[in-house]
Amino acid sequence: MNFFKDLSLSSFTAGFVAVLVGFTSSVAIVFQAAQAFQATPAQITSWMWALGLGMGLCSAIPSLILKKPVMVAWSTPGAAVLATAGLAGGFSMAEAVGAFIVCAALITLAGATGWFERVMNRIPMALASALLAGVLARFGLQAFSAAQTALPLVLLMLASYVIARRLLPRYAVPVTLVAGVTFAAFKGQMAWSAVSFELAVPVFTAPQFSVSALVSLALPLFVVTMASQNLPGVAVMRATGYDMPVSRLITMTGLATLVLAPFGAFALNFSAITAAICMGPEAHEDPKKRYTAAVSCGAIYTVLGLFGAVVTGLLTAFPKELVAAIAGLALLGSIGNGLAVAVKDESHREAALITFLVTLSGVVVAGIGSAFWGVVAGSLALLVQQYGSRTSD
Repeated sequence: MNFFKDLSLSSFTAGFVAVLVGFTSSVAIVFQAAQAFQATPAQITSWMWALGLGMGLCSAIPSLILKKPVMVAWSTPGAAVLATAGLAGGFSMAEAVGAFIVCAALITLAGATGWFERVMNRIPMALASALLAGVLARFGLQAFSAAQTALPLVLLMLASYVIARRLLPRYAVPVTLVAGVTFAAFKGQMAWSAVSFELAVPVFTAPQFSVSALVSLALPLFVVTMASQNLPGVAVMRATGYDMPVSRLITMTGLATLVLAPFGAFALNFSAITAAICMGPEAHEDPKKRYTAAVSCGAIYTVLGLFGAVVTGLLTAFPKELVAAIAGLALLGSIGNGLAVAVKDESHREAALITFLVTLSGVVVAGIGSAFWGVVAGSLALLVQQYGSRTSD
């Protein structure tokens, strides 16, 4: 099978790091969202089963078919919206599931009609690259700010990365990860007590539809998923040079969410941060073989779903500083490439910088994250600049 011939240590490690970063950085928000609807421990485990299976299969299968890295994740801003709105509105789990189904139907419709892809086609590459750099730069900053609480660990990982980039450039991230885990284990910083051995069991919840849940849960979940997740996700694909069937893939994520919603899958969408890890040069020097990183990521996510409690414990055992450091270092190449493309064209440079800075700011307006507002600000700046240029000629 070509997959095993194309698979390398660096691509598998990229897949593992993507899971580590994607999971540990936001799993607490997902737990809070589930608890906002009075979820039982069994239902929370079911959420992890549904999300893990959905992310895993939607990443691995299309990647194998297309031979391109397709990366699907849960909607982190969507989970934050659910956690806030769920507590404020006092919604039941049945009403939440009804809202998940409505959101899934809207995502499917957005993919089937192709309107979202048409919007993305109108965004210049400079702005898309600036958006990518802005989204990723926060993780680069966090890698070094982690030194405030874990200076020896971060310095060791940085030194390991720099030396490995000189001597073993393809394996810089695996070497850095091993060095960090070894140091953390030696210092007793690995929370092994979080690991418990039990299989995840899916729990079906019959949906209940209400106007209040539609307005307070379904529509905000759809908007933030499309604007704060799918938009930067497509930007990552294009900035890294991958031409994907965006509409069909969005339709796939909508249908997968529709099927898994009664078990707790609130929204599946393109990833941005973890996608950059698996689509960047650190995953594999050959862009045609980077799909193996996405397949590896998908396989690990699937295991995460099936053995939810076990893998949840393993991933949350890592110190948060280690996760921040490995994420930032693994994304250095993607951040640099994004900035290089963003400022290359002088006619787009200022608009791209505005996009980058607004995105990097992390500003949230009307519940929608900075990725969306970065594109809006950059597009408006570009429109004004180009309009003025044309009228002065």
